[in-house]
Amino acid sequence: MLLTIDGNETYCYTGGKTFDAALPTVVFIHGAQNDHSVWILQTRYFAHHGFGVLAVDLPGHGRSKGSALTSIEAMAEWTLRLLDAAGVQQARLVGHSMGSLIALEAASKFPARITRLALVGTAFPMKVSDALLDASLNDEQKAIDMVNIWSHSSVAQKPSFPGPGGYTMGGAQRLMQAITRQGSEKMYYTNFAACNAYSNGEIAAQGITCPTLFLMGKKDMMTPPKATALLTRAIPYSKIVKLERCGHALMMEQPDSVLDNLFEFMNG
Repeated sequence: MLLTIDGNETYCYTGGKTFDAALPTVVFIHGAQNDHSVWILQTRYFAHHGFGVLAVDLPGHGRSKGSALTSIEAMAEWTLRLLDAAGVQQARLVGHSMGSLIALEAASKFPARITRLALVGTAFPMKVSDALLDASLNDEQKAIDMVNIWSHSSVAQKPSFPGPGGYTMGGAQRLMQAITRQGSEKMYYTNFAACNAYSNGEIAAQGITCPTLFLMGKKDMMTPPKATALLTRAIPYSKIVKLERCGHALMMEQPDSVLDNLFEFMNG
């Protein structure tokens, strides 16, 4: 589905169903150097089981036009404009990595509009190492390689993977390379700099009034579970789930577990 936000064409994947704003809506927000496709399995299931789905391509990512936004706060405000453009009064938010910070900030800023919040692979502060920031600015392929190595719990494909013959690390790498080819912007650096600079997480967490799910990978090296402690202490209505044999790329390594936990939580 195409929407116009801030004068730019914005793409939202709707899970293979025509979007209906009268249904309970779940908005899925991707992380750095990604697009809506990281949520394909989860969003299709939601869309065919009673929910309206908006899996966004953030500005400058995937099929969405315009320049990438440079702060988490700006992306959170953009998310509200997305709801307005889609005719949605209230929504449930799911965000992964950078997307989790966007969802957190949006739920804090607009509590009347957000009824449930799922933070997948999150941390605060979400500091990015100097080496990775430098690579994202000066050698984007090196940054892509670094993130893929750190995001997966092993190089071997899990036997439970729902797509036989698939290769999660290779697929993640190709997606990130595709985002790079889309334009001249240093997208990875822009995204990482936004995560690195975001300082409002604790205050935002203290303002969360809706039920919140923390979904983590036990072997996550990008946003290790211990890095969520500040947020989990600050949000009173939270549930914490840690997935076995799983790194930062939760939706790729444990797609069924991610789906099961998200669907159960959003139906609660």
